[in-house]
Amino acid sequence: MSSQKSQYLLDTNVCIVYLKGKSANVNRRIMSLNRDDLAVCSVVKAELFYGSMRSNNPQKALRVQQEFVEQFISFPFCDRCALIYGKLRAKLASAGTPIGSNDLLIGSIALANDLVLVTHNVREFSRVAGLKLEDWKSG
Repeated sequence: MSSQKSQYLLDTNVCIVYLKGKSANVNRRIMSLNRDDLAVCSVVKAELFYGSMRSNNPQKALRVQQEFVEQFISFPFCDRCALIYGKLRAKLASAGTPIGSNDLLIGSIALANDLVLVTHNVREFSRVAGLKLEDWKSG
């Protein structure tokens, strides 16, 4: 896996903002970076594909999303991620500051692969100790 040199993991909300053209900052950042520096993960794909299945034109939405995510390395939720997830979920639950299950899966993948998570949901993800975050939508 040494050929995987991604630096950034795109969260679902960033992918949606990009695909809908809702933020010049997000579009500029994604377009300015080498595709090898960007990644998605299986959980983000699942969330995107769920959204496309609920859209007015599921086939078109799915095609657009697949063309977008196929440009990037895709990280799976692996056994190392599972251990990180378990530790994080227990710590957050004990502190009374849990985050959504899918967000915790995504954060675990980012931590396991030493990636910066690009998200507009900084408030929730900031509860995950050690997770590097950037919000390209806000600037």
